[in-house]
Amino acid sequence: MYADNQNDITRLVVRSAQLLLAYGADSDLVEELSQRLGKALGLASVELSISSNALVLTSLVHGRCITTTRRIRAHGINMMVVCELQRLCLLTEKGVYGANEVRRRLARIKPKTYPAKIVIPIIGISCASFCHLFGGDLIACLLTFLASSVGMAVRLYFAKRHYNLLVNFAITAFVTNVVAQLGYIFPITDTPQVTLAASVLMLVPGFPLINAISDMVKGHINVGISRWGNASLLTLASVIGITIAMQLGGIF
Repeated sequence: MYADNQNDITRLVVRSAQLLLAYGADSDLVEELSQRLGKALGLASVELSISSNALVLTSLVHGRCITTTRRIRAHGINMMVVCELQRLCLLTEKGVYGANEVRRRLARIKPKTYPAKIVIPIIGISCASFCHLFGGDLIACLLTFLASSVGMAVRLYFAKRHYNLLVNFAITAFVTNVVAQLGYIFPITDTPQVTLAASVLMLVPGFPLINAISDMVKGHINVGISRWGNASLLTLASVIGITIAMQLGGIF
């Protein structure tokens, strides 16, 4: 393999690893797919070092090493991107794709998201279902649907304008809790406390917490602790928003 080819393939592999980390893959999956993709494209070995906001990749061919570093900028969870990169790796291993096709496929990978008009009512229904499971009455479920739908609309509004995620979570929690307090202001439900609890469940950072535990269990301690800290900050921001809303509403 020529040096130029090794350079090109190394760039392709590190780009795929960068996308995997940016869109929510756990560290073990990133390492595995990077090594498999590199070997499928002709590299002798691929070594990867992952930190909280960067990765360092070294490729080896005939005793010649190339090392490159990339920054990681989180773009949120998007399993479509992760699945597309897994499919790309599998087809490359089978010989269907070569380096040129991998390059074209990587350039065409764009995250797809559901439109807000679908996401907002689905989130509302999900939180209302939790309210029902927690023992809330019909009016409480309807209030939960309203509060969580309004909260999700606020969250998407601030996310579209690229506000800091912690600020986004705090404001969303505040607005959601204020709407949920209608069950206390007007005596229309016997279980207003269930509405308060269920309407903010959309803010639980479940995926980051799962990834954090997965990373730590599989030996990626630094990355796992970083993800755990990020998820904890998001939880804290939500708690601050909820606490302010409950203080203003006189719930305490």
